Amino acid sequence: MSPDPRQPGAQRPDPQHPDPQHPGALAHLQSLPSWLAGRVAARGRALVAEAIATEGLKLQHYAVLANVADDGPLAQADLVRRLGFDPKDVVLLLNHLEHEGLVVREPDPRDRRKNAVTATPEGRRLLHTCARLADRANEHLLAPLDPAERRTLLALLTRLAQD
Repeated sequence: MSPDPRQPGAQRPDPQHPDPQHPGALAHLQSLPSWLAGRVAARGRALVAEAIATEGLKLQHYAVLANVADDGPLAQADLVRRLGFDPKDVVLLLNHLEHEGLVVREPDPRDRRKNAVTATPEGRRLLHTCARLADRANEHLLAPLDPAERRTLLALLTRLAQD
């Protein structure tokens, strides 16, 4: 057991010569898997966001469009629940997508009081373009890894992402 630095006569850590077995608080924080995963995720999101921005979309637009294309027509309330976005934000995102001709809102055939959102053919084409751009951005993110390392990383991340 190491001496308690608060005790009289105990040696205090020397900040100029840190003990390699007891890193500083910042070094410890930055070595945590959760910290590193967050940094990598933030970098990956930034690369994808930058790539799809060339098509006039933000990541949230891409998420809405992908949900609607895969499972539409969807009620706006269902989009809010699926994505966990604020309802007002979903309305603004849909307004933009509709203005660009990427989705249409029509009365929901199951409940005429609600709107159902459907991807247009142009929206589906743009979604494929964004998927290619996102793939390219992820290739850039993973460039330091060889193919075997990429497969291992993906398998490990998939396991960690499962609840």
